[in-house]
Amino acid sequence: MTDRFDCYYCRDNLQGKKYVKKDEKHVCPRCFDKICANTCAECRRPIGVDAKELTHKNRHWHEDCFRCAKCYKPLANEPFSAKEDGKIMCGKCGAKEDSPRCQGCYKVIMPGSKNVEYKHKVWHEECFTCFDCKQPIRTQSFMAKGNDIYCGTCHEKKFAKNCASCKQPITSGGITYQDQPWHSECFVCSTCRKPLANTRFTACEDQYYCVDCYKTSVAKKCQGCNNPITGFGRGTNVVNYEGQSWHEYCFNCKKCSLSLANKRFVLHGENIYCPDCAKKL
Repeated sequence: MTDRFDCYYCRDNLQGKKYVKKDEKHVCPRCFDKICANTCAECRRPIGVDAKELTHKNRHWHEDCFRCAKCYKPLANEPFSAKEDGKIMCGKCGAKEDSPRCQGCYKVIMPGSKNVEYKHKVWHEECFTCFDCKQPIRTQSFMAKGNDIYCGTCHEKKFAKNCASCKQPITSGGITYQDQPWHSECFVCSTCRKPLANTRFTACEDQYYCVDCYKTSVAKKCQGCNNPITGFGRGTNVVNYEGQSWHEYCFNCKKCSLSLANKRFVLHGENIYCPDCAKKL
């Protein structure tokens, strides 16, 4: 007498019949579908003995239910990715889901495509354009003004100050004097053309001179010592009278050498005298 070969659950004789081996137990198809079958993660129905089952990380699907959550493409024989929320996606949709969006067109920037990153934001290369001329910047230099991006040419036209001398834009560096901008190479002595940046200079009738040229070409001569009155050093204070000028320290009585700055004096010829000495002339 042969031993019976029964279903573990319903005890039906399985001799010569179809059965499934589950956890070392022999189970008839009916009991397998009812008791042992895994539940499909997509349709939530049992995956029967006659259905093809796909498994990934302890989750189970009917073959027809294993598809991209976004485009519904069947993934049984395709590469796929599993997201943190449990969604299964094809390679293309998964890349779109993970990829940043362009700040210009707001479309997904696919991996491997040319893009520009600036201040933690990203653009398609063709979307990273100048705010003014709308042309793609690509490998050109650019400037930012607030949230707007400008190519070098447009930024220069729109925002650069123009040199008071040559009237051309000042793109970098430069100096400012009396609220006017200058290229460093344009701010020069009117006589010798020596650069005046970081040197002592003086202005006269909208012209600028280095100290040496001002002394020799422009400055008035002191009537007392016959040296130039530059306004520098001891010559800061000056006395002017009837078209003539003196260093303050030279404005002395010709006879007694008394300083006459801020005092009464008498001009006799080219010389000055205190009132007492003038009486004795």
